[in-house]
Amino acid sequence: MSDVTLAVAVLWVFLFTYSILGSIDFGAGFWSMLYGGKHNSKAGALANRYLSPTWEVTNVFLVLFVVALVGFFPHATHILGGALLVPVSLVLLLLLIRSTFMVYAYSVAKYGRLLNVVSGITGLLIPGLLVSVLPITLGGFVTLTDGVPELHMLELFTSTTEYAHLGFGLSTELFMSALFLADYSREAGDEETYLNYRRLAMIWGPVNLVMALLTVSTLSTHAPWIVEGFKRNGLWFGFSVLAFIAAYILLLIKREDGRRGYPRASVIAVVIQYGLASYAYFSAHMPYMVYPHLTFDEGITNPAMFRSLFIGYIVSSAILVPVFYMFWRLFLKDKRYLQPEKN
Repeated sequence: MSDVTLAVAVLWVFLFTYSILGSIDFGAGFWSMLYGGKHNSKAGALANRYLSPTWEVTNVFLVLFVVALVGFFPHATHILGGALLVPVSLVLLLLLIRSTFMVYAYSVAKYGRLLNVVSGITGLLIPGLLVSVLPITLGGFVTLTDGVPELHMLELFTSTTEYAHLGFGLSTELFMSALFLADYSREAGDEETYLNYRRLAMIWGPVNLVMALLTVSTLSTHAPWIVEGFKRNGLWFGFSVLAFIAAYILLLIKREDGRRGYPRASVIAVVIQYGLASYAYFSAHMPYMVYPHLTFDEGITNPAMFRSLFIGYIVSSAILVPVFYMFWRLFLKDKRYLQPEKN
C-alpha cells in the first residue's frame, strides 16, 4: 500500500469520526435549545446532559484531522490555506464562541438559557460551513493567478451545489443527533423522551436521504468528473442505502416487551451507512484534493517524515482508544450519570 493511500486512510478515519461525533454533538446543542425553553422538558435536559461532557472530546478529532492533513500533505497547505481561509476562519470563530460559553456558562446558572441558544445556533452554522468546503474541492470556485489561489465567493454562494450540500449537512446533523439521543434516552430509562427523539429520527432520516440525492443531482452539471467516480463506486452507495433501510426498520420493529425499536442497533446501522457512503465518496474524489489544481500525490510529504508521522499516530491511537472507551463507560453508560434523579 502506497504512502498516499495510507495517509488518506488516516485522514478518512479522523474525518469520519469527527463527522459522526460532530453531527451528534452539534445536533444535541440544537435540540437542547429547541426543548430547553419548555417547562420541565426532559428532552432538553437529556440533550444537555449528553452535551456537557462530550463537546471537548469531539473537538479532539478535529484537531487530529487538521494536524494529520498539514503533516502528511505539507505541499498542499498553500492552495488549501488560500482557498479555505474564509470558511475555515468562520468555523474557528464559531467554535471559539461555542467553547467559551460551554466552559463558563455551566458555572453560572443564570446564563444556562443563553448557553442553550448559543450552542443551538452555532450547532447549525458550524456543520453548514464545514460542509461548504466540499463544493470548493470539486472545482469551479478556485482559480490560480501566478500560483496564488483565489476563492470566488460570489460564485460559491450563488451555486445550487453549495446549498444542496448545506441542506445535506444540516439534515445529517439533525438525523444523527435525534437517533443517537433516542438510544441515549432508552439507556437512561426515559421511554417518553425516547419516543420523542425516535419520532424526530424517523422524520429526518428520509429527509436526509432525499437531500443526498438532490446533492448528487446538482453535481451532474457542476462536477461531472466526480459523478463518474460515483458510478464506479455505485455498489458501495447501494450498500449504504441498504444499511439506511435496515436502520429505519430497526426503529419500527416491535420488541417482545411491547416497546418499539432497537435504537442501539439502528445507530450502528447508520454509522455503517455513513461509513460506506463516505468511503465511496473519498474513492470517487481520488486522486484530487482540489480539482483540478492539486492531487494527493503532489501534496504528500517525503517518505521519512511520513513514516515518523504514521508511527506517531499508531502509538497515539493505542493510547487514546482505551481512554475514549473509559470515557464512554463513565458518561454514556453509567446509570449514576444517566439517572441523577435516582441517585
